[in-house]
Amino acid sequence: MSAEDRAECIILIEEAVQAGARKVKACEILDIQIRTIERWKHTPQDGRQGPHSKPANALSQEERALIIETANSSEYANLPPCQIVPKLADEGKYIASESTFYRILNEEKLLVHRLKSNPRVHKKPEELVASRPNQIWSWDITYLKAVIKGTYYYLYLPMDIFSRMIVHWEIHECENSDLASEMIKKACVLQKIQKDQIVLHSDNGGPMKGATMLATLQFLGVAPSFSRPHVSDDNPFSEALFKTLKYCPSFPERGFASLEEAKIWVEKFVNWYNNIHLHSGISFVTPASRHNGNDVKILNNRHDVYVMARTKNPSRWSKGTRNWSQIKEVELNPRKSEEKLAA
Repeated sequence: MSAEDRAECIILIEEAVQAGARKVKACEILDIQIRTIERWKHTPQDGRQGPHSKPANALSQEERALIIETANSSEYANLPPCQIVPKLADEGKYIASESTFYRILNEEKLLVHRLKSNPRVHKKPEELVASRPNQIWSWDITYLKAVIKGTYYYLYLPMDIFSRMIVHWEIHECENSDLASEMIKKACVLQKIQKDQIVLHSDNGGPMKGATMLATLQFLGVAPSFSRPHVSDDNPFSEALFKTLKYCPSFPERGFASLEEAKIWVEKFVNWYNNIHLHSGISFVTPASRHNGNDVKILNNRHDVYVMARTKNPSRWSKGTRNWSQIKEVELNPRKSEEKLAA
């Protein structure tokens, strides 16, 4: 412990004693023996002295240089010391122990990724904001279990993040970039999407980043956006939709008997989700009504009902009526507040 730290401990204990605490208890709190405190008060400087001579078994400058040269060589630059030392032993060589390798590399600030072993840094996707329908879509593929063990059907499903409406869906017996590109083509035709109108966000799966899919998006004038690898939070709208789908009470736990049965069930689910389900993320209107612009009338009507109820029984309302305003913007991968202030 440094002289400054010792002095600070003495001051803290003296202040505690003056406040009425027992010195023994104060020392226990700091995990210091009372005899140690008394010694520090009489001899504030540390009387211990380190060794005056260099250890006989210390590494020479040549040995130290050899360790650094070996670790940075083309053969070992991508390996940690825990692999370098055994490989050297297999070649009949011993330079130093594994711990010595770690210590020397750490002192030289070389205990980091070297050359190609340096991992790729994945930045958070760009913040996207949707203020109207057909501006930002999110899509993904999920597995639908079949009754035959080990067999699955694949649901391709894009949705509009502003309205939460499912804009198209398809089910296939496999997943690949060709099927994905054809699905997006059909979705754009159904929604009458023009070039440079929408951003399509997805994860990093093969069908999403395949050459065919990327070429199709370029042809359609659709801007691609991707999540970071293994980060599901970067694609939250699709993840939430799939959770709603698979936790639906009518979802067959034992799986679908056929591809046709899966299509029939998903068709019913999409109709419920788009046209009947009151979505909590969009002020409890249906995705279809928000997508078609009918949500403003519905929300205004709700506001009028609440105002009228408050007028009839004002004593039952301690505050204003519930906020039924339309949600104007929906953010995808929003930046943190401190990041926005810095920008």
